[in-house]
Amino acid sequence: MLATQSDAAVLERISEHRLIEGVEHMSPAYLEGMKRILTVSADTELISAPAYMHAARFCPNINTFGSAIAIIQDELGHAHIAYRLLRDLGVDTEELVYRRDPVRWKYPYAFDVPLESWYELIVANAFYDRAGYILLSDVYNSTTFGPWKRALTKVDKEETFHLRHGEQWMRKLAPDPAEHERLQQAIDWMFLLTVEWFGLPDHLKTHAEQLNFGFKGKSNDQLRQQWMSTAVPFVTGLGFRVPAHFDEAGKQWVVDCAFPATFDERHKRWLLEEGAIEWDEVMVRWRRRGPKNSEFVEVVQRGNKGLARLMGEEVA
Repeated sequence: MLATQSDAAVLERISEHRLIEGVEHMSPAYLEGMKRILTVSADTELISAPAYMHAARFCPNINTFGSAIAIIQDELGHAHIAYRLLRDLGVDTEELVYRRDPVRWKYPYAFDVPLESWYELIVANAFYDRAGYILLSDVYNSTTFGPWKRALTKVDKEETFHLRHGEQWMRKLAPDPAEHERLQQAIDWMFLLTVEWFGLPDHLKTHAEQLNFGFKGKSNDQLRQQWMSTAVPFVTGLGFRVPAHFDEAGKQWVVDCAFPATFDERHKRWLLEEGAIEWDEVMVRWRRRGPKNSEFVEVVQRGNKGLARLMGEEVA
């Protein structure tokens, strides 16, 4: 079935508070925009599995390993939901997942930087999963695409568990000076990566359909502010340092350091002493992908490729 509605007809349906239930209710612009946002959501959920599995090796005991595996299982389920919706919209998801070049995957750059300790894993839960929860909660509350809205009822609750897992462990470890310092080292590089997570600032956004068609309810900057409004008080309340504060005059959260900035991904360090850079330079890094991009995508694709070889098929 083709998307044959006009943009005006779609907007009229939305204005009447009727959800978009399938391709037959969509305009070509709505369909392409929905494919774009669903692909980012699906890729982010799926790539988090090998990223978290890489970190799960550092869990201190079998119970914490079990918690990490439970989170990974949830993320795979969330990815399946988004890819299934894409398939219903006419996307060849076999091609999308198993044949796509790693650099063409669409997920936050942060997942390309390896998590190499238990401390980094729980900070990722507290930061990255908080970002995911905020983004998907906004979609759940605001989206005009009915199938996604209903599917996110389950996802919303599970993302809360992931976030709380990170918070609880940070609270538990923070009072110990040695553990506190290890967590601080993770926060030092992961905080700004998560501030980046929400994408370009509003004045540089090129795809307006996400708000125009009601795919989500808040802009990138609004979502970034929402994340900082809970993340900053949480970590500072535990005695950690982050380069951000609430500006009473402007009534918004402000980053205190050079931002955006150059990130040394090899040493997991921000080159703040070099000053702020342009967002164009950040996008070069995003598009280039990070150090674990190829490895993590290969983890996802290798089983399918191995089966194809056994069947005598040519594998790229």
